Amino acid sequence: MQTSLSKKIYFASDQHFGAPTAELSFPREQKFVRWLDEVKQDAEAIFLLGDLFDFWFEYKTVVPKGFVRVLGKLAEIRDSGIPIYFFVGNHDLWMADYFEKELNIPTFRDNKEFTFGNKTFLIGHGDGKGPGDKGYKRMKKVFTAPFSKWLYRWLHPDIGMKLAQYLSVKNKLISGNEDVIYLGEDNEWLVLYAKRKLETKHYNYFVFGHRHLPMILDLGQNSEYVNLGDWIGYFTYGVFDGEKFELKEFIN
Repeated sequence: MQTSLSKKIYFASDQHFGAPTAELSFPREQKFVRWLDEVKQDAEAIFLLGDLFDFWFEYKTVVPKGFVRVLGKLAEIRDSGIPIYFFVGNHDLWMADYFEKELNIPTFRDNKEFTFGNKTFLIGHGDGKGPGDKGYKRMKKVFTAPFSKWLYRWLHPDIGMKLAQYLSVKNKLISGNEDVIYLGEDNEWLVLYAKRKLETKHYNYFVFGHRHLPMILDLGQNSEYVNLGDWIGYFTYGVFDGEKFELKEFIN
């Protein structure tokens, strides 16, 4: 996908609304809405790179309770004509078509290429990419299988939501490796993944979430790896102005 650039492109990831409880995550939700209000003033587009919710499951006629402020603000911004793109994360991987039908926000389940001006991007949540984390990769295949989703729908929402919210916090096989510890360039799986991709195609920016650790690393060849951090401890986001990519902290 290619687009010209006259304003700014904004990126955010890993809000995990609903964790550890709805009450405790509510101030973070309010802060994120303030951020959306600010960036909509000059946004060419907004990218949300997954794990907006700590858990999300769509029954045919039921979606999780809550999050009305965030969902309402996204609807308002999208209705104003600003494109919003959502990438499913490992905590909201059971998202179906709610965002697309209700909010007119396209939903992606894997990395996608974009071009802004003369810069090329590979964008995604980042879970299950690169070497390692094999337990999570196997579990993801199980969870995303159509039979698994069909089977889960037979649980009453009150039971299904409570069970999944518990597991999303407690089970690292579901969460994947999200520990906020820098492993070094030679051990960061997404950095290794980006370097491997550069062997076959050039990108100026690899932009991911999932790791909860804000960083920009120079990969050489006029290419950079970006991790957006999170909205739990860092409140960081990315902004591309057509020339350079920056990570910033929202402190409002």
